[in-house]
Amino acid sequence: MSVYETKIARLNGAGNPFDDVLGKVTLLVNVASKCGLTPQYTAMQQLQTDLSAKGFSVLGVPCNQFMGQEPGTAQEIQEFCSTTYGVDFPLSEKVDVNGDARHALYASLVNSPDAEGYTGDIRWNFEKFLIGRDGKVVARFGPQVAPDAPEVLAAITSALG
Repeated sequence: MSVYETKIARLNGAGNPFDDVLGKVTLLVNVASKCGLTPQYTAMQQLQTDLSAKGFSVLGVPCNQFMGQEPGTAQEIQEFCSTTYGVDFPLSEKVDVNGDARHALYASLVNSPDAEGYTGDIRWNFEKFLIGRDGKVVARFGPQVAPDAPEVLAAITSALG
């Protein structure tokens, strides 16, 4: 199944953010505004700027499950992202990525292995999934792997063809 078929709302509640990235190579990242890894937004936005014309997009998925590091309302999250990091890539509604209330999107994503073979629960904010144009997971990267790390860039370049 393509992740692009998953129902999830945009951060502002209007429509599905997958409509914005359908058919693109997408770096899907669970994000938080008050995390030590939050500065990864800079590299995520740079990727968006540099590669969007080639059929690439970042999609941020806010989550407040890791030490309450995304406590804001939709409006506060949007304002923080655009004002602090100039984010213009799509953001989804805030969801749970683990546990009984895990969003359907993450119910399928967590079965994808990373380079070390890890599958299972999302480990922290800024875990990354590279989604191919067909909506299938191409690669998974842990939270500490920077969005512009060589292995991420290589996977994006390969997926873009």
